[in-house]
Amino acid sequence: MQDVIVDSIKKHMVANVEVGTFLSGGIDSAIVASVASKINPNIKSFSIGFGVQGYDELDVAKKTADALGIENIAINVSQEEYIKSLPEVFYHLDDPVADPSEVGIYFLSKEAKKHVTVVLSGEGADELFGGYNIYKEYNSVKNIQSMPDGIKKFINKVSGVMPDIKGKSYLHRASTPLNSRYIGNAKIFDNDEARLILKNYNEDHKYQNILESIYNEANKRNYDYVTTMQYIDINTWLQGDILQKADKMSMSQSIELRVPFLDKEVLEVSKHLKLNQKINKDNTKVLLREAFKDIVPEHMVQKKKLGFPTPIRVWLKEDLGDVVRKTINEADVNNFINKDYALEILDNHIKNKEDNSRKIWTIFAFCLWYQIHIEKQNINF
Repeated sequence: MQDVIVDSIKKHMVANVEVGTFLSGGIDSAIVASVASKINPNIKSFSIGFGVQGYDELDVAKKTADALGIENIAINVSQEEYIKSLPEVFYHLDDPVADPSEVGIYFLSKEAKKHVTVVLSGEGADELFGGYNIYKEYNSVKNIQSMPDGIKKFINKVSGVMPDIKGKSYLHRASTPLNSRYIGNAKIFDNDEARLILKNYNEDHKYQNILESIYNEANKRNYDYVTTMQYIDINTWLQGDILQKADKMSMSQSIELRVPFLDKEVLEVSKHLKLNQKINKDNTKVLLREAFKDIVPEHMVQKKKLGFPTPIRVWLKEDLGDVVRKTINEADVNNFINKDYALEILDNHIKNKEDNSRKIWTIFAFCLWYQIHIEKQNINF
């Protein structure tokens, strides 16, 4: 595994222009930066933070860069800068991709362009090597999942009518077939809530129907529980979100982003991983971490995944929330969106009743995209 990934990174560093690397607080970018620094000790790394506690990995990125002896160019994006960038970000997205981390990639690409023309990034490692924390769910449900179908159906039926006591949710989840509940990392609204948000909800478009062909293909290939989850994410989240935002945001700044984990040779290696080489009770990407434990800085080897933390949960209770409310109110989307419900979940978020940040962002993303691309408005925040 190590040799194949190293060869891929080497190949992606071949260029007639200067190559840099994105560096977050995660293991994937640390692997890329570690290998790249051995090939080019003068390589520049680029990191981003937002100045909000719990949403900033600049210290970790700097520690990694220092351990590798490479330059780390770090930027801090304020809430004001984040808000002001949104119209340009959504102009370049073309499609309404509702991922708040796309703004971070926009700023990273903007900064990197001042120094390099090509940049390496760690996209794809989570999907191929089992990196998402949700994949560890299998460890908690496997005992029930391994039971005969008749028993699972009985448990599911009983748990559905049980009073709200401890263990009910677990029993129901563990006994529900994966294809009836797992949408992948792309899940924001379940079907019932989608009916409340969408003015013209179509029963034919519920997520089970949309994902049916992917699940059928996974079944034909006899994928296990976790591999099936990965297959769903590869065909939805990776294609529709991860690579979309990376490509659109980097190209908006005329910088070429390369993803060595997504080489076909790396994909072939990942296909042969066993379940215990992907997840265990403590962590994800088990074999990937083991393969590079002597290459990446020690503090990164077992570091838990945080994703690409963006503080919209906090900022939606501040100025960003005002921008979102104004956009939802003013966008001409009444034929598509139930604005009253949208504003209700925004209010509930602001009042700390529930964390609706991703739901609100999904609605907001569509509204802002609609204003820019359909209404042809010149939006400024």
